[in-house]
Amino acid sequence: MDTKAIIFATLVIMLIAILVGILLSKAAIIFKVEVDEKEIAIRECLPGNNCGACGYPGCDGMAKAISEGKAPVNGCPVGGDAVAAKISEITGGTSKATEKMVAMVKCKGDCEKAVDVYSYVGPESCIIAANTPNGGPKGCTFGCLGFGECKAVCEFGAISIKDGIAVIDPEKCKGCNKCVEVCPRNIISMVPYSKKHHIMCNSKDKGLDVKKNCSAGCLSCGLCVRSCPKEAIEMKGNLPVIDYSKCVNCGLCAKKCPAKTIS
Repeated sequence: MDTKAIIFATLVIMLIAILVGILLSKAAIIFKVEVDEKEIAIRECLPGNNCGACGYPGCDGMAKAISEGKAPVNGCPVGGDAVAAKISEITGGTSKATEKMVAMVKCKGDCEKAVDVYSYVGPESCIIAANTPNGGPKGCTFGCLGFGECKAVCEFGAISIKDGIAVIDPEKCKGCNKCVEVCPRNIISMVPYSKKHHIMCNSKDKGLDVKKNCSAGCLSCGLCVRSCPKEAIEMKGNLPVIDYSKCVNCGLCAKKCPAKTIS
């Protein structure tokens, strides 16, 4: 074997390797992605549910938005004040304590209280049932159908189906809004955790029509409005609405409600 040929081939390979190394190092500099250490630190603080409740595409998007000053440090509803405080330390900003918001099902029409107008046979899906005759088997076309789409999307085990309606545990709820978005009847809303009295009815019908379909439905009598010492309740159409900023949890509205719709 020709020794010179071997040495020449070895030198060529070495030169190629050196040239490739130089080109790769230059490419690494040219295409280098700047890493924002603050963004990484913020991302580590976020819970990682990637629920999108903050309005950004997952926790990565939220971390980037906070680091760029486009989102508040307390923008994560799942993390709450504890996460906001940690992020504030990283950003050097301040975070105000915010009221925890939890989901609430505006319906008490369980199997005992709500009237069915026919026997439903089909997929156990609120979305499908809502598109059947009468919008589902219940006489009330505004109430909970109870098939559990909301339960299926809840990552925190905060929702259960009891006696044909969805029930949310406020202690487990993280306020991610997924149940609100999936409900075809739009009967789930976010309410302040500290407030203990809510109008548990979503019917837009008049009182007598409501009573025919559900014994727990609002009668539109207005007693709650007249009994509230803080004027925190007003009638909007056939339903009373609570202004939680005025409510002091006195409970007089619940005591006066003849249908026990407020709970």
